[in-house]
Amino acid sequence: MMKSGNPVLKPELFSSYRGQLDSSNTMTIGGTVTKSIILLLLVMLTASFTWGLTISNGNPAAASGWMFFGLFGGLIAALVTVFKQEWAGFTAPAYALLEGLFLGGISSMFESQYPGIVIQAMGLTFATCAVMLFAYESGFIKVTDRFRLGVVAATGGIALFYFISIILSFFGMPIAIITGSGPFGILFSVFVCAIAALNLVLDFELIDQGAKRGAPKFMEWYGAFALMVTLVWLYLEILRLLSKLRSNR
Repeated sequence: MMKSGNPVLKPELFSSYRGQLDSSNTMTIGGTVTKSIILLLLVMLTASFTWGLTISNGNPAAASGWMFFGLFGGLIAALVTVFKQEWAGFTAPAYALLEGLFLGGISSMFESQYPGIVIQAMGLTFATCAVMLFAYESGFIKVTDRFRLGVVAATGGIALFYFISIILSFFGMPIAIITGSGPFGILFSVFVCAIAALNLVLDFELIDQGAKRGAPKFMEWYGAFALMVTLVWLYLEILRLLSKLRSNR
């Protein structure tokens, strides 16, 4: 049974629907791609709004209110989508719009410190996605049980580390050797970016299997949402990595 490092994709979401629906009401790869593009455009729409606020005010903190609204609103929309997959047609676009508010705000803060960093991070994110898709489609990367287990374990470890890091930062004890811009901090960011990229391969595999197993049509929205979650994570990690590299110049 297949598992994904992406917590919003679970094998039972697809396998439980096999043979229950006719072909006109089932998930397709093309439909999922279309909905992924729609979500991406929605993210860019609201991101341009919070980005524009900082440009017009000349102050990166001008969009902080919208940014945190998007962060927590997006988290709520994501949780609702995970537990109510059949609502994904409504909650996935809501997640994209809210997440865009956060991404536009946080991106403007990085851009104010390191001009040009956002376009570099975006380019690397899309390039990584394309490379991972090619690697999956060509069979260069095969999703074996061992590969899957390794990526899932690494993703869980990263999530646990970030949780501990946040808790320690509340007590004034940040893990500077990892979160800083020194050699270990840079290597850690490279590792996290690699794991985020490998999660894309697992997501491609599960969406592919969902289409083959006859998942219902609404799972196209859910699959697109899952990909968006991974892409957002990858973009933020690339942004952090580039900022560390820039600070050492």
